[in-house]
Amino acid sequence: MCIAFWVLDAHPVYKFLLALNRDEFHSRPTLPVHRWPGQEEILGGQDAKEGGTWLAVSETGRVAFLTNFREPRGMEMGLVSRGQLPILFLKGTKTPAEYLEDVASKTEDYAGFNLVVADLTTGDMACISNRPQGSPIQIKKVSPGVHCLSNANLDSPWPKALLGRQKLENLLLEYQDQPIPEDRIINDVLNDRTQAEVWALPKTGVAIEWEHKLSSIFVDCEHGDGHYGTRSMAVISVYKTGEANFYEKYLVDGVWKDHNFAFQIPSNNTH
Repeated sequence: MCIAFWVLDAHPVYKFLLALNRDEFHSRPTLPVHRWPGQEEILGGQDAKEGGTWLAVSETGRVAFLTNFREPRGMEMGLVSRGQLPILFLKGTKTPAEYLEDVASKTEDYAGFNLVVADLTTGDMACISNRPQGSPIQIKKVSPGVHCLSNANLDSPWPKALLGRQKLENLLLEYQDQPIPEDRIINDVLNDRTQAEVWALPKTGVAIEWEHKLSSIFVDCEHGDGHYGTRSMAVISVYKTGEANFYEKYLVDGVWKDHNFAFQIPSNNTH
C-alpha cells in the first residue's frame, strides 16, 4: 500500500529527499529498482504482474510515486492498473498540473489512489486523489516543506504518518546542513515497527484487526491471502548540485539486499 515522507525545497543540501516503503503480498512478482529496458533514463521498481510501478524517477528530473487509498474490500477494483500512472508522467513532457488534469478526466478507471508527480528542474510538485468516493477531484500544488502520504489524502494525520514525519524532521535537524546517511533514514524512519494504539486507528472500513496490523510504518504480517508487508524501502536524494542517488533495500526470497543508483540531473536545470 506504501507510505512516503519527503522534504521539498526546504533544506540547505537537498532539493528533494524522499523516503518510501512499498507494502505488498510477498507472493506478488516484483522487480527491484532498475533501469527500464528501452527507457534507460527511467529508474524504478516494477510490478511484474501488471507492469507498472509505485515509484520511479527519470534523469531528466521527473519523479512520480503513488499509494493506494485504503477502503473496504469490494471497492478496490479498477479497469486500469494504477501503476501505469507514474510511468506515463515520466515518459511525457507535461507539467505536473497539466498531467494531473489529464488524470482527473479518467479517475473512475482506477481503484483508489493518491498520486504525486514532480518536475525537480522547476520545483513544481502536485498531487491528486480519486478518493473518498463522491468527493470532487482536486489537484493540489505541494508546497515546499516536509510532507507525508499514507493510504489517505496528503498529510492526513494517521499515527504512522505523523510518527514518520517527526522522525524525518528529527534527522533533518540532527544533520542540519549535511547529507543524511541512507541507513539512518532506513533504520530510523522506514524500519519503524511501532503499531498505533487501537483507539487512534483511522476508520477506513476495513476490519480493526487488519487496520492494527497495517498501522506501523514497516509492515510484516499474515493475512488470509498470505504473507503481507514491506518489501522495499527506498531513499531518493536529489542535491542542489544536481547530483542524485536512488537507494533501495529490498526483499528477495526472504533475504534483504540493497543497491544504489547514482545519476545527475543537469545542474543548470535545478534551481
